[in-house]
Amino acid sequence: MPALVIDGHPSPDSLVSALASRYAEAYGDARVLAVRDLDFDPVLRAGYRGEQPLEPDLEDALEAIFAADHVVVATPVWWASTPALLKGFLDRVLLPRVAYRYRANGFPEGLLRGRTGRVIMTSDSPRWFLHGTGDPAMRQLRGQTLRFCGIRRVRASRFTDVRHADTARTSGWLERVAEDARRDAARVSREAPSALIARPVSA
Repeated sequence: MPALVIDGHPSPDSLVSALASRYAEAYGDARVLAVRDLDFDPVLRAGYRGEQPLEPDLEDALEAIFAADHVVVATPVWWASTPALLKGFLDRVLLPRVAYRYRANGFPEGLLRGRTGRVIMTSDSPRWFLHGTGDPAMRQLRGQTLRFCGIRRVRASRFTDVRHADTARTSGWLERVAEDARRDAARVSREAPSALIARPVSA
Protein backbone atom coordinates (compact mmCIF):
# COMPACT_ATOMS: atom_id res chain seq x y z
CA MET A 1 0.00 0.00 0.00
CA PRO A 2 2.81 2.47 -0.76
CA ALA A 3 1.98 6.15 -1.00
CA LEU A 4 3.71 9.02 -2.78
CA VAL A 5 3.33 12.46 -1.21
CA ILE A 6 4.20 15.21 -3.70
CA ASP A 7 5.20 18.40 -1.87
CA GLY A 8 4.52 21.23 -4.31
CA HIS A 9 5.65 24.20 -2.22
CA PRO A 10 8.87 25.99 -3.30
CA SER A 11 9.94 26.48 0.34
CA PRO A 12 10.92 23.67 2.73
CA ASP A 13 9.95 25.91 5.68
CA SER A 14 6.30 26.19 4.63
CA LEU A 15 3.18 24.91 6.34
CA VAL A 16 2.50 22.82 3.23
CA SER A 17 5.83 21.03 3.59
CA ALA A 18 5.20 20.41 7.29
CA LEU A 19 1.77 18.96 6.49
CA ALA A 20 3.21 16.76 3.73
CA SER A 21 5.91 15.40 6.04
CA ARG A 22 3.44 14.78 8.89
CA TYR A 23 1.06 12.99 6.53
CA ALA A 24 3.82 10.71 5.22
CA GLU A 25 5.05 9.94 8.73
CA ALA A 26 1.56 9.00 9.94
CA TYR A 27 0.73 7.01 6.80
CA GLY A 28 3.75 4.76 7.23
CA ASP A 29 4.76 3.34 3.87
CA ALA A 30 5.09 6.71 2.17
CA ARG A 31 7.72 8.67 0.28
CA VAL A 32 7.81 12.47 0.16
CA LEU A 33 8.80 13.88 -3.21
CA ALA A 34 9.64 17.59 -2.87
CA VAL A 35 9.32 19.16 -6.32
CA ARG A 36 11.67 22.00 -5.30
CA ASP A 37 14.52 19.48 -4.94
CA LEU A 38 14.20 18.13 -8.48
CA ASP A 39 16.45 19.26 -11.32
CA PHE A 40 14.19 19.78 -14.34
CA ASP A 41 12.85 22.36 -16.77
CA PRO A 42 9.28 23.17 -15.64
CA VAL A 43 8.38 24.59 -19.06
CA LEU A 44 6.79 22.30 -21.63
CA ARG A 45 8.72 23.96 -24.45
CA ALA A 46 6.78 22.72 -27.48
CA GLY A 47 3.50 22.04 -25.74
CA TYR A 48 2.25 18.62 -26.78
CA ARG A 49 3.43 19.01 -30.38
CA GLY A 50 7.01 17.93 -29.83
CA GLU A 51 9.08 15.56 -27.72
CA GLN A 52 10.89 16.80 -24.63
CA PRO A 53 12.94 14.03 -22.97
CA LEU A 54 12.42 13.64 -19.25
CA GLU A 55 15.30 14.57 -17.00
CA PRO A 56 16.52 11.81 -14.63
CA ASP A 57 14.67 13.35 -11.68
CA LEU A 58 11.41 13.34 -13.65
CA GLU A 59 11.98 9.74 -14.73
CA ASP A 60 12.36 8.85 -11.06
CA ALA A 61 9.25 10.83 -10.16
CA LEU A 62 7.19 9.11 -12.84
CA GLU A 63 8.36 5.68 -11.66
CA ALA A 64 7.39 6.67 -8.11
CA ILE A 65 3.90 7.71 -9.23
CA PHE A 66 3.29 4.40 -10.96
CA ALA A 67 4.76 2.45 -8.02
CA ALA A 68 2.30 4.06 -5.58
CA ASP A 69 -1.14 2.77 -4.64
CA HIS A 70 -2.02 6.17 -3.18
CA VAL A 71 -0.96 9.57 -4.57
CA VAL A 72 -1.08 12.76 -2.50
CA VAL A 73 -0.45 16.30 -3.72
CA ALA A 74 0.25 19.03 -1.15
CA THR A 75 0.08 22.63 -2.32
CA PRO A 76 -0.84 26.17 -1.36
CA VAL A 77 -3.38 28.20 -3.30
CA TRP A 78 -1.66 31.03 -5.16
CA TRP A 79 -3.77 33.25 -7.41
CA ALA A 80 -6.58 30.67 -7.44
CA SER A 81 -4.16 28.02 -8.69
CA THR A 82 -1.02 26.14 -7.66
CA PRO A 83 2.58 27.43 -7.62
CA ALA A 84 4.18 27.59 -11.07
CA LEU A 85 6.77 25.00 -9.99
CA LEU A 86 4.12 22.39 -9.21
CA LYS A 87 2.16 23.21 -12.35
CA GLY A 88 5.33 22.78 -14.42
CA PHE A 89 6.04 19.44 -12.76
CA LEU A 90 2.55 18.17 -13.56
CA ASP A 91 2.83 19.47 -17.14
CA ARG A 92 6.06 17.55 -17.63
CA VAL A 93 5.20 14.18 -16.04
CA LEU A 94 1.47 13.73 -16.72
CA LEU A 95 1.93 13.25 -20.44
CA PRO A 96 -0.36 11.86 -23.15
CA ARG A 97 0.04 8.08 -23.55
CA VAL A 98 1.76 8.03 -20.17
CA ALA A 99 -0.79 9.31 -17.63
CA TYR A 100 -3.79 9.37 -19.98
CA ARG A 101 -4.79 8.66 -23.56
CA TYR A 102 -7.73 9.26 -25.84
CA ARG A 103 -9.81 6.34 -27.02
CA ALA A 104 -10.93 5.94 -30.63
CA ASN A 105 -14.27 7.53 -29.69
CA GLY A 106 -12.49 10.66 -28.47
CA PHE A 107 -13.10 10.11 -24.77
CA PRO A 108 -10.11 10.27 -22.39
CA GLU A 109 -8.92 7.27 -20.41
CA GLY A 110 -6.81 7.72 -17.28
CA LEU A 111 -3.77 5.46 -17.10
CA LEU A 112 -3.31 5.94 -13.33
CA ARG A 113 -6.57 4.13 -12.66
CA GLY A 114 -6.97 1.96 -9.60
CA ARG A 115 -5.06 4.36 -7.38
CA THR A 116 -6.57 6.52 -4.67
CA GLY A 117 -5.56 10.08 -3.92
CA ARG A 118 -5.69 13.05 -1.62
CA VAL A 119 -5.11 16.77 -2.06
CA ILE A 120 -3.67 18.69 0.90
CA MET A 121 -4.31 22.37 0.26
CA THR A 122 -3.67 25.55 2.22
CA SER A 123 -4.91 29.06 1.51
CA ASP A 124 -4.78 32.49 3.08
CA SER A 125 -8.37 33.02 1.97
CA PRO A 126 -11.14 31.82 4.31
CA ARG A 127 -13.29 28.86 3.29
CA TRP A 128 -16.36 31.02 2.59
CA PHE A 129 -14.40 33.07 0.05
CA LEU A 130 -13.15 29.97 -1.77
CA HIS A 131 -16.67 28.59 -1.85
CA GLY A 132 -17.95 31.85 -3.30
CA THR A 133 -15.35 31.83 -6.10
CA GLY A 134 -15.99 28.20 -7.05
CA ASP A 135 -12.82 26.84 -5.41
CA PRO A 136 -10.94 26.74 -8.75
CA ALA A 137 -7.60 25.39 -7.46
CA MET A 138 -9.18 22.38 -5.78
CA ARG A 139 -11.51 21.73 -8.69
CA GLN A 140 -8.64 21.87 -11.17
CA LEU A 141 -6.20 19.69 -9.22
CA ARG A 142 -8.69 17.19 -7.87
CA GLY A 143 -11.04 16.90 -10.81
CA GLN A 144 -9.26 17.99 -13.96
CA THR A 145 -5.83 16.56 -13.14
CA LEU A 146 -5.88 13.59 -10.75
CA ARG A 147 -9.31 12.27 -11.68
CA PHE A 148 -8.67 12.94 -15.37
CA CYS A 149 -5.62 10.67 -15.10
CA GLY A 150 -7.73 7.91 -13.56
CA ILE A 151 -7.33 8.53 -9.81
CA ARG A 152 -11.03 8.50 -9.01
CA ARG A 153 -11.29 8.47 -5.21
CA VAL A 154 -9.57 11.74 -4.36
CA ARG A 155 -10.21 13.08 -0.86
CA ALA A 156 -9.29 16.54 0.37
CA SER A 157 -7.66 18.08 3.44
CA ARG A 158 -8.33 21.82 3.55
CA PHE A 159 -6.58 24.38 5.75
CA THR A 160 -7.86 27.92 5.23
CA ASP A 161 -7.28 31.43 6.60
CA VAL A 162 -3.64 30.46 7.17
CA ARG A 163 -2.44 34.06 7.56
CA HIS A 164 -4.43 34.37 10.80
CA ALA A 165 -3.45 30.97 12.23
CA ASP A 166 -1.50 30.82 15.47
CA THR A 167 0.76 28.02 16.71
CA ALA A 168 -2.04 26.17 18.48
CA ARG A 169 -4.15 26.14 15.33
CA THR A 170 -1.35 24.93 13.07
CA SER A 171 -0.49 22.21 15.60
CA GLY A 172 -4.10 21.08 15.40
CA TRP A 173 -3.87 21.00 11.62
CA LEU A 174 -0.79 18.78 11.78
CA GLU A 175 -2.64 16.35 14.00
CA ARG A 176 -5.67 16.46 11.71
CA VAL A 177 -3.62 15.64 8.61
CA ALA A 178 -1.97 12.80 10.53
CA GLU A 179 -5.40 11.37 11.28
CA ASP A 180 -6.33 11.69 7.60
CA ALA A 181 -3.16 9.74 6.76
CA ARG A 182 -3.93 6.96 9.22
CA ARG A 183 -7.45 6.62 7.84
CA ASP A 184 -6.13 6.57 4.27
CA ALA A 185 -3.53 3.92 5.11
CA ALA A 186 -6.18 1.70 6.69
CA ARG A 187 -8.52 2.23 3.76
CA VAL A 188 -5.88 1.47 1.12
CA SER A 189 -4.75 -1.60 3.06
CA ARG A 190 -8.33 -2.83 3.39
CA GLU A 191 -9.36 -2.13 -0.19
CA ALA A 192 -6.86 -3.73 -2.56
CA PRO A 193 -6.14 -1.46 -5.55
CA SER A 194 -8.45 -2.26 -8.46
CA ALA A 195 -7.27 -2.37 -12.07
CA LEU A 196 -3.89 -0.94 -11.05
CA ILE A 197 -1.69 -0.73 -14.13
CA ALA A 198 2.04 -0.27 -14.57
CA ARG A 199 3.73 2.53 -16.44
CA PRO A 200 3.13 2.17 -20.20
CA VAL A 201 6.19 0.72 -21.91
CA SER A 202 5.93 3.33 -24.66
CA ALA A 203 6.55 6.17 -22.22
